[in-house]
Amino acid sequence: MKTPWQRLKEEWGATAVEYGLLVAGIAIVIASAVFLFGGRLRGVFQRLAGLF
Repeated sequence: MKTPWQRLKEEWGATAVEYGLLVAGIAIVIASAVFLFGGRLRGVFQRLAGLF
């Protein structure tokens, strides 16, 4: 039988893993978006910089 402290430690570890997977997924989405739309974004920022 597990003590409440052991259960809390297990839940904390599972939560940390879930947040880690969430952060990794978001990072993959951001990296993919930059890779796919990087050229367009560069053009947009250059045009904006030209306005100033």
